[in-house]
Amino acid sequence: MRRVYQYAYHYAIASDLPEHSRITHVYDKPDLADAYAVRLPANAIDDPELLARFIFAQQAPWVKSLMGLRDVLVAGFGLKTSRQLEAAGARDGQHIQIFRIIEKSAGEIVLGENDKHLDFRLSVMLHTTSTNNELQRYLTLSTVVHCHNTLGHAYIRLIAPFHRAVVQSFLRRAALKGWPVIKTD
Repeated sequence: MRRVYQYAYHYAIASDLPEHSRITHVYDKPDLADAYAVRLPANAIDDPELLARFIFAQQAPWVKSLMGLRDVLVAGFGLKTSRQLEAAGARDGQHIQIFRIIEKSAGEIVLGENDKHLDFRLSVMLHTTSTNNELQRYLTLSTVVHCHNTLGHAYIRLIAPFHRAVVQSFLRRAALKGWPVIKTD
């Protein structure tokens, strides 16, 4: 029975954008909008920034290869590469991996970037639900994208399936590694 209980934390379940997320209504008609939720253990930390840093540090080797291929393909169009985004983050300290920190609150961190072809926002949001009088904590990783031109629309159509696989991979790998926990003395 314990095995099934532990395994429950490894699912990344497709969900609606959280109603109270800062990104749910940031674009009138997003060209891509998705969200994936994962159940957190009761002792997991509740700092969305630290959880986001933990999630994005769990990059699978195939994701790194995919990002390398993406960089080669988009560089010719004058779009920002992951190396350029990482360099910007190293300079200003306001990034998590390649993602610029847009805003933070107690229960959510919003990351994103603006480029000439599209703008996007990511949210790492914590929320609690009550099921059968039992509180359960969840982390939802949401993405919204607004395209500016034909290149943006083509890019999103091309990468959307990969994006969804990457998001689920990050969440699954974080859960399997073990969420950072609240330290008790």
